Amino acid sequence: MIVNYVNEIQVLYKPRLDLTPLTKIVSSTEIVTFLNTIWTDDIEYRERFYAVYLNRQNKILGYYLISIGGCSGTVVDTKMIFQPAINFHASSVILAHNHPSGNRNPSVQDIRLTKRIVEAGKLLEIPILDHVILTVDSYYSFLTNNQI
Repeated sequence: MIVNYVNEIQVLYKPRLDLTPLTKIVSSTEIVTFLNTIWTDDIEYRERFYAVYLNRQNKILGYYLISIGGCSGTVVDTKMIFQPAINFHASSVILAHNHPSGNRNPSVQDIRLTKRIVEAGKLLEIPILDHVILTVDSYYSFLTNNQI
């Protein structure tokens, strides 16, 4: 007798329980302020990539650590960005990663990755509003620099 097993897939979203107003993002400066509250002390040591999920009013629903890399890069899987977006019922996403080198300018790989994720967001109707590159003392916004 052959027995086939099928995995159960669960979709889970637990909204926060407190009634504190959600943080509204209206500029790259505000997202950087928020990111600085969640970034760890290793901003100059290893690269991290986060996604921040927003509702229709650009209020933060939550954030998710997509990947942790080394001192010169990290691997980003587009599916890992949009899975939580769908689970959170996010209306849009802001991407963020750091450059441990202190160079805030995007690399060719950063630009390609951003374009790929933006296109995926268009297909899913979950727009990417910005991609911010942080360093210990500055940042680069793809939106502010007309690259999104």
